[in-house]
Amino acid sequence: MRKFVLAALSMMLAVGFSFAAAVTFVKFEDDKLTVKEGDKEATYKVTDKTTFKAGDKAIDDAEKAKKMLAKMKVGTKLEVTHDKDAVTEIKFGGGKKKADK
Repeated sequence: MRKFVLAALSMMLAVGFSFAAAVTFVKFEDDKLTVKEGDKEATYKVTDKTTFKAGDKAIDDAEKAKKMLAKMKVGTKLEVTHDKDAVTEIKFGGGKKKADK
């Protein structure tokens, strides 16, 4: 029983260090990403350690990803994982093509 409790507590602790959330893009300037989470706006720092993904594919060029953020329309959905006030991962929506009908 003790092993189960310790395992459950350690898992909750590990999950508690980073938070992933589906958010709405507001703006990006000076390496600061402002998003809307529910009714609140939050601002996070984009650092050298931030990783970027488009769908399931990693974007290796951070400067290209930052340019994508700068051109993004307000209201676009993103998935952001952050640790306190720094972003660890930004996942852009997968650009799936619609089938011709």
